[in-house]
Amino acid sequence: MIRKELSEVPEYVPGKSVEEIKRTYGLEKVVKLASNENPYGASPKVFEALKNFRDFHVYPPKDPIELRERIAEYVGFPEKMIVVGAGLDGVLENVFKMFVNKGDVVAIPIPTFPYYEILAKIYGAKIKFLRRKENFETAEFDERAKLTIICSPNNPTGNVENFEFVREVVESVKGIVFIDEAYAEFTEKRLTKLAEYENVIVGRTFSKAFGLANLRIGYAIMNENFAREYMKVCPPFSISTIAILAAIAALDDIEYMNKAVKKIVAERSRLEKALGKYFRVYPSEANFLYVEAENSDEVCYELERRGVIVRNLKNFRGVKNGIRITVGKPEENNFLLKALEEIF
Repeated sequence: MIRKELSEVPEYVPGKSVEEIKRTYGLEKVVKLASNENPYGASPKVFEALKNFRDFHVYPPKDPIELRERIAEYVGFPEKMIVVGAGLDGVLENVFKMFVNKGDVVAIPIPTFPYYEILAKIYGAKIKFLRRKENFETAEFDERAKLTIICSPNNPTGNVENFEFVREVVESVKGIVFIDEAYAEFTEKRLTKLAEYENVIVGRTFSKAFGLANLRIGYAIMNENFAREYMKVCPPFSISTIAILAAIAALDDIEYMNKAVKKIVAERSRLEKALGKYFRVYPSEANFLYVEAENSDEVCYELERRGVIVRNLKNFRGVKNGIRITVGKPEENNFLLKALEEIF
């Protein structure tokens, strides 16, 4: 009875939780540097906006027009080109519903976020894995692809894609190019402008820089015709009123977000230098660092025993002994460095 495509679909494996590590090792203090969350959290304006909310019995609006208008102001594109969804994952799944038929080619550079492959398999697509260069920039594309997914900055490697190369991809492929910019706020080298092309969709999120990961608010910039069709496949009431109010409040305090990003970027630079003592560390334009260890299983285990959770990337296709480390607050990063000093 279950669709046969699901036999090929791996379950998405998230990072371990603080509670799990505390329980497993009997620890009181655990620092989580595994899920690329903003350690400074949401703006105080978010908490202020939600403190008197009482309408839990009322459905949210099907089309949160005020939020879309505010996002449009933020990204510099017309409101008619803005769509929203339950996290960027939800937005991308709606894009799959719109475009991907069974047997269509979906092109994915690897290594990258595993959920792309999961969605492609769920929808019965043929997957073309694309090579990357030594610096992790995408090295090729497939003109036949119905959907090409490009993540920039890329998760888990942290690199940004070359703008002119991605423009070449956009102008050469016969299908849609989805650009995942979940980490766009952490870099100046963005691809957002390419949303001007009819076959480009740029996805963004409030989960990372804005600190609203728990509320699941994603959005995309796409041409107006696509945006109208998107509403047909987007589940009704997929974003709660609480999430809508929080996102609007976050956009009311861009200064807070920018300050948090500035602190994270400064710590990223410090942490990159410090980690070089123990690993091969790759430059990053995101809020995390990608490192290669001799044995990632052993390193992650020893860190967990000492109360530090990082992301072992063994379930990321194309990665061997890679570890992704979220940039935390200075005291969290120091806790990590102290643990590494003990291990090595």
